[in-house]
Amino acid sequence: MNKVVLIGCGNVGMSYAYALLNQTTPVDTLVLIDINTEKTMGEVMDLNHCLSYSPSKISISMGDYKDCEDADLIVIAAGANQAPGETRMDLINKNSKIFKSIIGSVMESGFNGIFLVATNPLDVMTYLTLKYSGLDKSKVIGSGTTLDTSRLRYMISEKTNINPKDIDAYIIGEHGDSEFACWSNACIANSPIADFISNEDMIKIEDDVRNSAYEIIKRKGATFYGIGMCLARITKAIFNNESVILPVSSLDTNHQICISTPAVVNRDGVMEKIFIPLNKEEEEKLTNSINVIKEAINSINE
Repeated sequence: MNKVVLIGCGNVGMSYAYALLNQTTPVDTLVLIDINTEKTMGEVMDLNHCLSYSPSKISISMGDYKDCEDADLIVIAAGANQAPGETRMDLINKNSKIFKSIIGSVMESGFNGIFLVATNPLDVMTYLTLKYSGLDKSKVIGSGTTLDTSRLRYMISEKTNINPKDIDAYIIGEHGDSEFACWSNACIANSPIADFISNEDMIKIEDDVRNSAYEIIKRKGATFYGIGMCLARITKAIFNNESVILPVSSLDTNHQICISTPAVVNRDGVMEKIFIPLNKEEEEKLTNSINVIKEAINSINE
């Protein structure tokens, strides 16, 4: 049995659940937990009414923290939302308190699976999940820069008319304002990205990626379809034991923070972080990202 418990049934959580339902997935049990039980039961009913047309048969129900005991994967999408004009880091003290309670309740159940975190500030919340749970570092994964990388590849695709699936380029670092594109290693069909787009295009695309969430929040109040799809992709990588490379957030043992780099993801969680060779400018950007996350962790009022 591949059992997922989803904690947090707001826009992000339900976009993830709906993404699972709309594609062939190895998940066969999905349990929803949220403080708003009436809404959660409505979500369960609505999702179950899709099953006649879903490519996968999933048992969907509402539950509580006792259901975490035999879960293989717990996806956390709970927490305060990022408001217009608010940075991801502005959420830090609100969500650290929420997470301490959530992780404590999960671990009391006897859970020993994998955590997948989607709550902002992402890298800090992933680090706190690792700290509060006491699980091995391989078992705690943040969605990281999977969404930012997807945005990057889409924008390069728009410029080049090449399928984004055939574009090899990553956003790494913090999932936030200090993230950056690894242009020195980006390529299409093993040809440098500079053969396809100009330096001016690179600067604009990287800036647009970094500001995408702010632009979406300004227009519709929140961003959730993109991250929902990313969470579904990571879920499939885990349950299908793919050993696929995804830019997720996990522990960097050298700096004792969680940060996004390409990593090997399979049934055992994050098996290996891959540190891409960077040029001098990119190394400075990564150092800045590391310092931003460190400072954020140190600022938490526990």
